[in-house]
Amino acid sequence: MIYIIMGVSGCGKSALGAFLSEKLGLPLHEGDNFHPQENIEKMARGEALTDQDRLPWLLILHEVIERERRSGSDALVTCSALKHLYRQILLYGSKALTSSSCPDQKILLSTPPDVFFLFLHGDYDVIHQRMMARRGHYMKADLLRSQFDALEPPLNEENVLPLSITWSITDMAAEVEKHFISLKSSPMP
Repeated sequence: MIYIIMGVSGCGKSALGAFLSEKLGLPLHEGDNFHPQENIEKMARGEALTDQDRLPWLLILHEVIERERRSGSDALVTCSALKHLYRQILLYGSKALTSSSCPDQKILLSTPPDVFFLFLHGDYDVIHQRMMARRGHYMKADLLRSQFDALEPPLNEENVLPLSITWSITDMAAEVEKHFISLKSSPMP
């Protein structure tokens, strides 16, 4: 089972990932660690990333996810995954670009049954306050609006488990653990 912890910057992806990694004993792949240096420098200057900026990063994370899936391991990955296309790239790599660029052959690539998106969602003002309070992160709070503008919340058919940021980390983790155990106890289709 692969859980991709997603949401805008400052929603708590890293905190939840670290907590779940400890609680469930799963490896955590922190998406921020895979950004090309140019992306980090751009965000540190207060510039929003474009789709082109994100593409190499998403393709690297796709490889991480595929490596874990091929090995049959369970794992956690953090990634903003703001747009439907980004989530498709995480799952299908460059194949997602081919299907999205051919409107006549628009194929909805379904989410594999062993991958779930944990969507951390919440209010702009609450997340902005969190970002203003955090230190040492290259992502500036001024960029949060651009993330909310780009956000395409995942649909149910994308295997999504929505988690409100108003919940405590412990409550979110309990919900994920319940989900994880129920999936492990039922056979995959």
